[in-house]
Amino acid sequence: MKKALISVWDKTGITGFAAGLHELGYEIVSTGSTYKTIADSGVPATAVENYTGFPEMLDGRLKTLHPKIHGGILAKRDEAPHMEKLLEHGIDQIDIVANNLYPFKETIVKPGATLEAAIENIDIGGPSMLRAAAKNYRFVTVLCDPNDYAGILDELRSNGRVSEKTNLKLAAKAFAHTAHYDALIAAYLAPLAGMPAFPDTLTLTYEKAAGMRYGENPHQSAALYRECMLDKGSLLTFKQLHGKELSFCNINDANGALGLLKEFDEPAAVAVKHATPCGVGCGATLREAYIRAYTADPKSIYGGIVALNREVDAAAAGEIGQINADIVIAPSFAPEAFAHLARKKNVRLLTIEGIGERVTNAPDYKKVSGGLLAQETDAVLLAEPPFTVVTKRGPTPKETDDLIFSWKIVKHVKSNGIAIGKDKQSLGVGGGQVNRIWAAEQAIEHCKEALGADVLKGAALASDAFFPFADCVEAAHRAGITAIIQPGGSLRDLESIEACDRYGMAMVFTGMRHFKH
Repeated sequence: MKKALISVWDKTGITGFAAGLHELGYEIVSTGSTYKTIADSGVPATAVENYTGFPEMLDGRLKTLHPKIHGGILAKRDEAPHMEKLLEHGIDQIDIVANNLYPFKETIVKPGATLEAAIENIDIGGPSMLRAAAKNYRFVTVLCDPNDYAGILDELRSNGRVSEKTNLKLAAKAFAHTAHYDALIAAYLAPLAGMPAFPDTLTLTYEKAAGMRYGENPHQSAALYRECMLDKGSLLTFKQLHGKELSFCNINDANGALGLLKEFDEPAAVAVKHATPCGVGCGATLREAYIRAYTADPKSIYGGIVALNREVDAAAAGEIGQINADIVIAPSFAPEAFAHLARKKNVRLLTIEGIGERVTNAPDYKKVSGGLLAQETDAVLLAEPPFTVVTKRGPTPKETDDLIFSWKIVKHVKSNGIAIGKDKQSLGVGGGQVNRIWAAEQAIEHCKEALGADVLKGAALASDAFFPFADCVEAAHRAGITAIIQPGGSLRDLESIEACDRYGMAMVFTGMRHFKH
């Protein structure tokens, strides 16, 4: 009689699967609560301790690690010495292994989870059975996903056996399952053990959150994956309340908007287009903040992402609803605000709990051809002390506020990046340029087009990295900008300092840059 070994934590569909195998003439061997579930459903089963002749022990840590189990799984059916050994030791072949693992992830994400609880939920026998069955896929069917039960029963009923092609697919799935499980355990234990942030070998594991219609372009396939242990306020904690399916570009742009939004504690609105800030505003109310973000660049915000760090009320929704935004992200929407915005069927409305929480301990990864770059997240805005005045005139208190506001923006602009701000409003953004003067001129021109040249008078300019020449100072002075914040560190710093002194401008050095490539 063919045998199936069933030992599962997640018992979804297990009684129906066991009943189907029994009808097909399989003897079922099972463990612990799985055995009880199957037996209570009326399907005959043999408890594993009765099958092995060896009792469960060590609080259930030792159940299936036995030659009668692993010999029956691992023996090659087409090699006589293997089969002779089974016969010699009274070991039966095991043809199907259905197993899923202790809930390690579910344990560690619980509030107040202890290391002891985590350790007790590390499965040992389960991965061993899955790996053994997967290794011997030519002869053994391995199942780690309840969604596969029905298909296997159908194949058995139609063909009397499971094909080697199906078994190979299931084996690959089983190895992926155990690899994911082990990587999750290693990631949890590493910081507790004081392991280095960038170890000699790096194993990452993610869970598929969604399939995507396509990637950046229609000819590219794509999918969205989430980290297994999400920090509060992470983008992938979003809940979509309304609108059509999110796209690859939507997710990427929303990530940029969320990162910049987290720089602000007061009511703030951030507009992003193609992962680049196009309008940023703060205010006493969310409506005021949004109007400042919108008027900074009313053209680019069309079809862009709007992120806000307060509940969207009716007043703010009335303004936002006048444009065609692709996505509106907020911690929540008041009922009347939601009803107003949801009148547009395509706009995606997302909520993120803890939207202002800063994620500081997650590494930042960038895929390159043939490898992966890893670095600490750029979580620091300014060093301590925040900056050094290098010109004869220091910034006024108002200019200081404008400098810090602009510095927050330029941190999230593609390099070379320039951001101009005043009165809690972005005036112009220039990014992704191959030289810094082009970025500065771009930001100035954007402001002139959207708000007029007069607005630049008394504004502050932020540069993500040092000025290699004094040309950016010259351009800023011509525009009416009176204060500049930049990292410093160029061999020609003195030229920029002297130019500022010549025009009565204030300039401060941060001593740190914010390259973003």
